[in-house]
This record gives sequence, structure tokens and C-alpha cells, in this order.
Amino acid sequence: MTLLRLPEPYDFELSTERFRAFGPDLANLWYEGGVHRVVGGREFRIEAAPGGVDVEPLDEETEPVARAIIGVDFELEPFYAWAQGDEVLRELVPRLAGLRPPLAPDPYETLVSAITAQQVSLFAAFAIRNRMIERFGVRGVHAYEFPTRERMAQEREEQLTELGFSLRKAEYVLGVARAELDFEALRNLPDDEVKATLTALRGLGEWTADWFLARHLARPRAWPAGDLGLVKAVSAFYFGGRKLSIAEVREAGARFDPFQNLTAHYLLTGYRTAPPA
Repeated sequence: MTLLRLPEPYDFELSTERFRAFGPDLANLWYEGGVHRVVGGREFRIEAAPGGVDVEPLDEETEPVARAIIGVDFELEPFYAWAQGDEVLRELVPRLAGLRPPLAPDPYETLVSAITAQQVSLFAAFAIRNRMIERFGVRGVHAYEFPTRERMAQEREEQLTELGFSLRKAEYVLGVARAELDFEALRNLPDDEVKATLTALRGLGEWTADWFLARHLARPRAWPAGDLGLVKAVSAFYFGGRKLSIAEVREAGARFDPFQNLTAHYLLTGYRTAPPA
């Protein structure tokens, strides 16, 4: 066993629920009780183990990717203490204790996933994204390595529309691949500058930028107010089911400061697994 330790509580099944909720994800494949990912042409597996997770193989190439997938960067203890002051979270957090939101390890993959999910169901988005992965990615034993930005920059829009992308989304996916965008530099920018940089690109709106902050950079105050799932969750948990506008959800985010990101993930997971009556 090659153990990657995590502080308790940690719930592996709950933390990986997203990889099963919307159908298979070929780049983060749930297979026989573990998550499979391909990096550098090699497939590795993450599964539950006492005290953390077992990663096989665990080395300098797979470890940073595995750490992202199991949400090592999130500090749960301060969030749990703060959540005691919120009438919804004080009930919800104990039911979801040990949930560590998985992060998307690759920035280009994060943006492509968000583009794919624009204005369609996540089930449809995963299906289309999987076709892209199968066509342009590198296959391991079970999972596929997500197609690289460099590979996709060489492709044509019609190759993506054949897979189910709209022409506009195909243009966005390839446009990001070809853009002079320094993903590493984004890590050192404040949230508002990251959002301004991303939304300057064609096809990347505020929702996409918010999810990039939340799911790739793990920024604590990221609050994807435009996400339909989050709109439903906030409406159900805090407003008796009255459907809020995106502007109202964005305004509501202030009450969760400085834990908007974790709150969003807990509300989304709670809405899927334990919605209010």
C-alpha cells in the first residue's frame, strides 16, 4: 500500500460521488471502487485506505494529480467550526462530514469541461466530453488521459461537431487551446484578475471563470452563482424552494464569506444526496 494521508474525517465514497453522479467520466473513471486517472501516459488508481487513500503507483508525477483529485488543499476544520453559526449548514455538514471536493488537476480540462456544460444537462455534457476524450486522448488500461491543449490546438472545429459539440462550443474549445494564456501565471493572480483574464476570451463567461476558481484553483471565496444546480440548492435550503435569480444567488454568497467555495460544494452535494423535504 502507498498511503497518501488525510486528516479525519474523510469520506472517500462521498468525496468521489461526483465521479458517479452524471455517468462515467473517462478522464476520472470510477472503476471497481476506485478512481482511475492517466497522467504522462500511465494510469494510476486511488482507493480508500485507513488514514487516507491508497494511490498506486504513487510518485512525483502522480502525487500532485492525486492530491488535487482528493481535495487535499481544502481545510475542513475551520469550515466546520464556522458552519455551526449557519442554520442550514449546522445540520447539513454533519451528514456530509468528510466530504473533500475533488479538484480538476488540469486547467485546460477545467475550462473545456465548463464550456461543454454550458446550457446543457451535466449528463449530456459528460457524454459529449467523453467522446472528445476517446477521440483525442491517450488510453490507459481503463481510463484516458485528457487531450492536451497542444493536441487540441491542431484540430479542426468539424472534428468536434462530429462528436456532438455545437459549432460555437467547438470554436471555444479550440480557441482556448490556441490562446496565449499562461495558466501558471493565473495561480498568482487575485480572484478578480483571474476572472478578468478568462472572461476576455471568447466563450468564457463569469460562470466558467467562477468554476475555474472553485474547481481548479480551490479559491476559498469562489462562488459560482450562475450554476443551475447551485441556484436550485440555495433556493431549496434557504428560501423554501422559491427559485432565486442568479443575481439573488450571487448576493446570497456574502453570507458564506470566507467559505463560499466549500459551502457551494456542500450545498450541491447535499441537494443531490440529501435534499430538504
